[in-house]
Parts: sequence; C-alpha cells; structure tokens
Amino acid sequence: MSSSTEALAPIAIPRSNHFDRERWLTGAAVLLVVLLLVVIVALPVGALVGQSFYDRAGSFVGLTNFARYFESPALVQSAFNSVLLAVISAVLCTAIAYVYAYGLTLSCMPAKGLLRAVALMPLLAPSLLPAISLIYLFGNQGLFKGLLGDLSIYGPLGIVLGSVFWTLPHALLILTTAMATSDGRLYEAAQTLGASRWRIFRTVTLPSSRYGLIVAAMVVFVLVITDFGVPKVVGGQTGVLATDIYKQVVGQQNFQMGAVVGLVLLIPAVLSFLVERRVRRKQAAALSARATPYQPEPVKSRDRALLVFCTLTAIAIVVMIGMAVFASLASYWPYKLTPSLKNYDFSNMDGGGWGSYGNSLRLALCAAVAGALATFVSAYFVEKPRHFGLLRELLNLLANLPLAVPGLVLGVGYIFFFNSAANPLHGLYGGMAILVICTVAHFFSVAHLTSLTALRQLDREYELVSESMGVPFWRTLWRVHLPVALPTVLNVAGYFFVNAMTTVSAVVFLYSPQTTLAAIAVLNMDDAGDVAPAAAMASLIMLTAAVGRGLFALAGHWALKRTQAWRQR
Repeated sequence: MSSSTEALAPIAIPRSNHFDRERWLTGAAVLLVVLLLVVIVALPVGALVGQSFYDRAGSFVGLTNFARYFESPALVQSAFNSVLLAVISAVLCTAIAYVYAYGLTLSCMPAKGLLRAVALMPLLAPSLLPAISLIYLFGNQGLFKGLLGDLSIYGPLGIVLGSVFWTLPHALLILTTAMATSDGRLYEAAQTLGASRWRIFRTVTLPSSRYGLIVAAMVVFVLVITDFGVPKVVGGQTGVLATDIYKQVVGQQNFQMGAVVGLVLLIPAVLSFLVERRVRRKQAAALSARATPYQPEPVKSRDRALLVFCTLTAIAIVVMIGMAVFASLASYWPYKLTPSLKNYDFSNMDGGGWGSYGNSLRLALCAAVAGALATFVSAYFVEKPRHFGLLRELLNLLANLPLAVPGLVLGVGYIFFFNSAANPLHGLYGGMAILVICTVAHFFSVAHLTSLTALRQLDREYELVSESMGVPFWRTLWRVHLPVALPTVLNVAGYFFVNAMTTVSAVVFLYSPQTTLAAIAVLNMDDAGDVAPAAAMASLIMLTAAVGRGLFALAGHWALKRTQAWRQR
C-alpha cells in the first residue's frame, strides 16, 4: 500500500501545479479581454462624458454646456423631433411587422419562404438606400410626386417612411421568434371551449407575444432615434439629434456641444436598453418546459387576407430597392431612362471613387475576421471557466454595453479618446485600424450573445474531463469548442461583414481622405448633388453585402456538415 502511495506521490504535485498554472493563465486571459473591451468601448464613452463638462479651451465648466443646450430652441426642438419621429416609426413598423410575422408563423398562407426572404432584404442595404429611393419616387422629379399633393418627402414624412423600411426586418425577426414559441396547448384549449378566432387572438395570441411586441418597438425606437442616414438625405429642414451631432462636430467643430448632444442621444437609448433587458427576462421566465409547438390550421379568409397584406408589403420593399437600382442605371434622370453604366464610373464622382469601395471591402473582411474571433473568445471566457466569477461577470457586462451605445455616440467618443495626444494609441487615428476597431465594438454585443448561445449548448463535462486528464484549456478550446461552434463563428463573421459594408453612423467621424468608405461616398455624392451615382454605390453595397453574406452562409453550412456529423449518428 505504501509503495503504491509513493508511486503516485510524484504525479500529484505536478498536477496541482498544473491546475494552479491553468487557473492563473485563465484569469490573465479573462483580464486581457476585459481590458480590451474597456479600451474599445468603456473609455471612449467615458471620454465623451468627460468632454461634455469642458469648454473649447479645455477648462472645466461643469453643467454650462448643458445649460446652453437647453437654452437653444433649435437643439431642444431637434430632441423633440427625434423622440416623436422615432415613436411614430416604432408604432408603424411594429404594427406592420406584427401582421407580417403572424402570417409567417400562425397562418397557412402560401409562399412563406419567399415572403420572408423579401422582408429581410433591407438588412443588406445601408439606411441611405431607402432615402435615395424616396427621392426618386416622391422627390421634386419623382415618379409619383403628385400622389403626395402638398406634402413633401423632405421632412418628417420621408424620415418615417425611410425608417420604417430599413427597420422592418429587425422587428420582424423579433416577432417571428416570439410567435414561433406560442404554446399550442392554449390554442387547443380555447378551440375546445368554442372561442371565436378574434377572441383567441385577444386572449391567447396577443398576450403570448406582448413581450416580443415591446422588445420590437424598443429596438426600432433606438434604431430610428440614432440613425443618421435617412434624416441626412431626406430630412430637409427637420432637425434631429443624429444630424445635430454631425453639424456640431463636423460642421462647426464644436466637439464639446457634440458631446452634450451625444449624451442626450444616449439617454433614450440606455432607457430603451434597460426596458428591453427587463422584458426579455420576463419573456424567458414565461416560457414553459411543457409547451408544445402550435400547428396552425387553414382558414381561407384569414390566410387570403394575410397573403394580400404580406404581398403588398413585399412589393413595397421590392419597389424601394428596385427604384434605387433602376435610377442607378438610368442614363439621365428623368429625361433619358435608357440603361447605362455611366453612374457606376465612380472615378469621376465625389466621394472617393472606387477606392472607397475597396476600403469598405477591406473593412468588412477585417471586421468579419477580427469580430468573429473576438466575440467567440469573449463568449468562451464568460461561459466556460469555473473561476474568477466576478471578473467574468464584468466581461459579460462590457460585452453587452455596446447594445446601449448608439453608433454616433461611440464615434464621437472615439474622436475624444483616440485623438488625444496623451493616448499611446493616438497613432491609430485616421487609419483603417480604427475603423475596424470601432466597427467591431459597435456590433460586438449581438455577436457575443450569439457565440454565447452556441457555447452553452456544450456540456461542461468537456472541461471537467480535460482537467482530469491534465489537458490545457487552450487545447480543449482549439480541438473541441472551436470546431463545434465553427458554424456559428462563420455566421457571426457574415454578420460583421454585412454591417461593416452598410454602416455609416459610427465611422462617419473617423475616416480620412485615404480611408473613405463606400457608405460615406454615398453620403458625399448625395451632398454634391450626384444622386444617381449615390444610388449606384448604394446598390453596389447591397449586392456586395448579399454576396458576402451568402458566401459566409455557405461556409457555415459546410462547417456544419464537417463538424456536426457526429450529431446525426
């Protein structure tokens, strides 16, 4: 017995040292990711908050800038306009998305796959595209200008229509998810009791999807109130917070007042984020483990009505997208409509030419790779280690922080933080690297949560077995977690690619003449009066985003077959 103990003793000491080393390496890795998120998210936002208390000379003035803001009728009116237009857009968009989602999930109408695909198409387009389409449809030389009568598309009407178009897919995704989890037992019970379809809708469908409704409305509200593209193109003389920040920072070089406007814009975004988080928790708590999927039965009158509504909505989406494409191919609008590629000769237009498109491709590819890896690593260190609980909670908090920070606010914060001469990272300012970092930070949260969901599907037994065998955590990460989560990682990369191609809000403050982006070129060409070339670039962005997303989806499908084949056995 003693000889056996002596034989095992030399092994026990190294294993203890191994576990200690593993623990501290894990802690160091978690701390490193926390510091990274502090630098790319928390400190820029903190720099923006700090600058709002200083004047242009760098002297501390306390709340003086805020007093000046609220004494300015134009700025206060912009805040009112932003909230009002965001509320109107949220109500309209959520109502349309709710009926559309009802048709896709709780009816037996035909062509669901096609209608769903069409409704999600705006995800691939920059928010500038619907604004440009509205100009060609209802502008001064628009095809249907007469339909508006005395109304003008340049103002609140244009902002609301453009905002509803590009936010519809976001609301639709939330509502279809909410309705897909409806408990079939409730419908069966209601039908057994002889309830009418209208009563079933009021007492079962609406209550079961109310959280999805609230979340969708909040998401649309935040997207609209923080959007820069639509009000910049068709806003006319209607001031909103997003364009006010641009005017203060770019137009007047008044960075301190830009910081104040950014903080005002941050307030509704943070409040909406907190409400959304609370609602999501209630929704998760409301789901029952005994729930059964609801299988809708055909009802001709309902299905036909929903088909008509969804078809008309899909036609409106196709018209908006098709109008931009058609205008980009017209030789000279509206006098010579024969197809021509003249508007795609970006070398003769303002905005940076084909170089801007090339920069966007570089940004999208770099953001796809860096964002997918960074969010996977952050999700891994939140979910898998068994130690450093408080540090991991802090990591998860920082990873979710970008959800509450609008892109415009983050972009202004990057100016204050990275443009400071005292910052050792000052050399990044004005280059492609800062655009990649800002884009990854801006869209970090959704990708982090997606990766976290994928990793939570893996049992903790993998880590326990690895520890018992003395396998380093990074080897388990490389050989087990990454291969299993690879399809999700590739889909996340596609998410970053599309958003990097289409984003305007955060990067509009950070580009230099050498790093002009395609979406910024659309903005600049529209400002210069080159609306047709702007439509051409917006169409090219959408096509590129669609191709890129499709390639990443194919790669994800290939990875799923290669790495998940064992699940089918």
